[in-house]
Amino acid sequence: MMFLRTAHAWAGAVLSLLIAVLGLSGSLLVFKKDYLRAVFPEAREAVSLAPETLGPVLGRIEATYGPEGLQYVSLGDAHFGLHKAVFRDGGGAYIDRSGETVARWAKNGRAEDWLFDLHHYLLAGNTGKLIAGVAGGAAVILALTGLIIVWPTLRMFAWRVWPKSARRRDLLAQHRDLGVIFALPIILIAFTGFAMVYSGPVRAVLKVVTLTPAEAPSARLAAGPGTTDWTATLAAAQEAFPGAYPRLASPPRSEGAPASLRLRQPGEWHQNGRTYVLMDPATNRPLATEDGRALSRADRVFNALYPLHSAGIGGRLYDLLSFLTGLSLTVLGLAGTWTFLRKPRRKRRKKPALAA
Repeated sequence: MMFLRTAHAWAGAVLSLLIAVLGLSGSLLVFKKDYLRAVFPEAREAVSLAPETLGPVLGRIEATYGPEGLQYVSLGDAHFGLHKAVFRDGGGAYIDRSGETVARWAKNGRAEDWLFDLHHYLLAGNTGKLIAGVAGGAAVILALTGLIIVWPTLRMFAWRVWPKSARRRDLLAQHRDLGVIFALPIILIAFTGFAMVYSGPVRAVLKVVTLTPAEAPSARLAAGPGTTDWTATLAAAQEAFPGAYPRLASPPRSEGAPASLRLRQPGEWHQNGRTYVLMDPATNRPLATEDGRALSRADRVFNALYPLHSAGIGGRLYDLLSFLTGLSLTVLGLAGTWTFLRKPRRKRRKKPALAA
């Protein structure tokens, strides 16, 4: 147990700042859309997703920014009135329901985009993403070892999130109590974040656990050159998946690639859904479709991890839980390290002089 305490303390001290940054930034991102509604009056309006209304708007966005510079468009809905165009160079733009650009910025040119980059990539691209994933896995281990350490003293647990005083023993008690209260949400949020980064190994484990057979790789679809008719694309999606609503529209990513429309069907947890309609810009006819509700067991389980991490389900109650969990990670990391650094050092006793 002493080794476990020492390892927990040192690992927490080393990772505390990183975990605090991820926890605090994640907490703030929970209320990103609320912030945008406060800043942009257009965001408080409803967006029509009907093909005859949304199609011309998407066509205007693609004509304005060009398929070469536009990566995808994240669509608004009845509760959020802005579309977000994401560019290949990392910049973006908010566009209202009529297709007018409300704001445009370069990479990390807005506070919420900078915060997203900090949380997902630590402002360091793919390397930062891998480090953030390791921090998520470490947070899971720290939470589990912390529970093991406090288990013998659980009788002293109290529903307290604020220390009685600034004395070290009271700070340690608060660290114990806060860790026990938020242990399960922390494990959930940290593990799902780790799974998003290291999706390959996690998917492989899920296939074994869920007894999902191996699937043959899908063939690459060939599309001809042309301009995507988004009205026809939306209508084809509506016909193929009645009841689904569009979430992401992507022009062809390269020569010979199809345009894609991503949809969310009733019963799908993922905010953007995992249902696809792939269109040929040359003919504006569907090349293929993928039903998000007909995926393998492993894929359905994996697709549920992102909304659990990003508060995409559960309404305001889960938003609040995610926000408080991120704050608790920040407090546990910083306060735990502070008490570790204030640990009193034992003074060596001098050996008495030998009598002559």
